[in-house]
Amino acid sequence: MTNKTRAMLRVEKEHGEKLETLMPRLINDWGSSSAARKMGISNSLVGYWCMKLGIVKRTVTLAPGQRVEVRGNPRVEGS
Repeated sequence: MTNKTRAMLRVEKEHGEKLETLMPRLINDWGSSSAARKMGISNSLVGYWCMKLGIVKRTVTLAPGQRVEVRGNPRVEGS
């Protein structure tokens, strides 16, 4: 388990959710910058917290007409 800072604990308390589930949800729904604003932290801190908590961020850039397909069970394990 990662030692969480006071700021991390504050965000968890304000949102009523562990960062390990809160951050991926906010980042997927809103993007890193908006997720940072919603949590009241800097965008660089989002990246640092993800690294510290083992949250992996992946992005895909597509050319016009390209598409991406995610296969498998869309359910997130461990939630």
